[in-house]
Amino acid sequence: MKKYFITGLLIWIPLTITFMVLAWIVSSLDAILLWLPEHYHPRKFIGFDIPGTGVAASLFIVFVTGLIAANVLGQKIVQLWEALLSRIPVVKSIYYSVKQVSDTLFSSSGQAFRKALLVQYPRHGSWTIAFLTGKPGGDAARHLHGDYVSVYVPTTPNPTSGFFLMMARSDVIELDMSVDEALKYIISMGVVAPPTRKAEPLPALLEK
Repeated sequence: MKKYFITGLLIWIPLTITFMVLAWIVSSLDAILLWLPEHYHPRKFIGFDIPGTGVAASLFIVFVTGLIAANVLGQKIVQLWEALLSRIPVVKSIYYSVKQVSDTLFSSSGQAFRKALLVQYPRHGSWTIAFLTGKPGGDAARHLHGDYVSVYVPTTPNPTSGFFLMMARSDVIELDMSVDEALKYIISMGVVAPPTRKAEPLPALLEK
C-alpha cells in the first residue's frame, strides 16, 4: 500500500503544482482587465467572465509595445518617457536599476546566464553550480589582479535568490550543460541530473 501511495503522489504532486502555478498566472493577468472601464469587460457583452482573457490582452499589449518601440517614432517616445522618469528622484533609481538588469538578462547579445559553471562554494572542496554573468567592472575590477569572471550562485530549490561572486577564471569549470538543464538540476536539489556530454575547453567557451 505504501508503494502505491507514493506512486500516486509522484503523479499528482507535479500535476497539482503545475495547475496551481498556471492558475495563479492566469488569475494575475486577468486582473489587468480590472483597469478597463466597466463597459469594456467581457461580461458586459456575453454575460460572464472568460478565464484567460487577461493573458491574451497582456500578450497583445507586450507585442504592440515592442512593435511600436521598434520604429524611429517609437524610440523617440521611449526616450521622452525615460527622460521624464529620470527627473523623478526615487522612481529614477528604481526604474534604471531594473532596466539595466533586464537589458543585461534579456539582451540577445549579452552573456548573462548563457553558461553554466562549476565552482567551489561556500568553501574549498565543496562544489556547486553557478552561472556566468560577465566580467567585474567599475572600481572592483581595478582592485582585482588577474583574469576574473562574475558568477551568480543560486540557492536551492529557489534559484531566484543567491550570491554574486567575482572569481578567478582558473577557479571555475565550464559545464557542457544548458542553462535550462542546470536550473532543473538546482531546483530538483540534484535529483534530476542532466545527461553527460563531452565538454569543450573552458577558456574558449568563456570568451565567446
